[in-house]
Amino acid sequence: MWPLAIATAIVATAAAAWAGLLLPEETGYLRRAWNPLASIIGGLVFGYGMALAGNCGYGALARLGGGDVRALVIVMVIGVSAHAVMSGPLAPLRLALFPVAELPPGQVPPGIAHGLAALTGAAPVWPALAVAMLLAALALRDGALRRDRAAIGWSVAVGLAIASGFAATGWIARTGFDAIRVESHSFTAPQGDAVLYLMTGSGGGIDFGIGSVAGVVLGAFLGATLRRQFRWEACDDARELARQVAGAALMGFGGVVAFGCSVGQGLSAFAVLAHSAPVTLTAIAAGAALGLRQLIGGLSPGAGGRF
Repeated sequence: MWPLAIATAIVATAAAAWAGLLLPEETGYLRRAWNPLASIIGGLVFGYGMALAGNCGYGALARLGGGDVRALVIVMVIGVSAHAVMSGPLAPLRLALFPVAELPPGQVPPGIAHGLAALTGAAPVWPALAVAMLLAALALRDGALRRDRAAIGWSVAVGLAIASGFAATGWIARTGFDAIRVESHSFTAPQGDAVLYLMTGSGGGIDFGIGSVAGVVLGAFLGATLRRQFRWEACDDARELARQVAGAALMGFGGVVAFGCSVGQGLSAFAVLAHSAPVTLTAIAAGAALGLRQLIGGLSPGAGGRF
């Protein structure tokens, strides 16, 4: 389902760009110079924290909508940790270790489609569509997926949700009176923005990220209620809670350093084919695998080798 969702997001985002709703080069994934070390380190830390917490930021929001009180703790810790690293006391250390620089004028954006376009002379939309077709073909090779119409439908819905975020913010940025970021769904820093807004009613005001966080919680609540699956849940013991808090703190750090989470880099950055997307997603998977290995069998040689 994941590569099919990515393929849909690429095609729909390219269509929105072709229609003049946005310029992909204005997104944060292509506007800044890519820092490979930040993608790798941030992705590893985020993935390891995800394994400890048992969820990513998006998963925690979805579980919160279903009545899981543990997820509320995870969401709040992710938000606080992200802001501490993004603009709080840890921000100078982050910038010293992982410098962030705007792309110099005239330089090719750090994107797969833009790089191929520069080599071939074609418009970036054509390499993007070729990559999307390859991903869709890879996904649909799976017979179980081809037979599962619901899975295909939800994969396409996820991809369209990502593209609609870029299209909407891109259109508003080009036609509105106030300057806004061209962005789509990501669930690290926006959780901190949402917590800050709930506490102060300001903190920069309501933006796309806060709306995205609220939308996930509301959608999960409606889905759980309609399917009669809503129920209150809490931690089994203090040790579990401590592990989840530690994992959430690591996710906040890793998500900010990598400039996106499993959704922000694994889907939104992929939609514009940023170089950071496959690298960060691979690092997240590796970090999660390490965390799961430790949880299941420890890190000693030969322990937890199969899970």
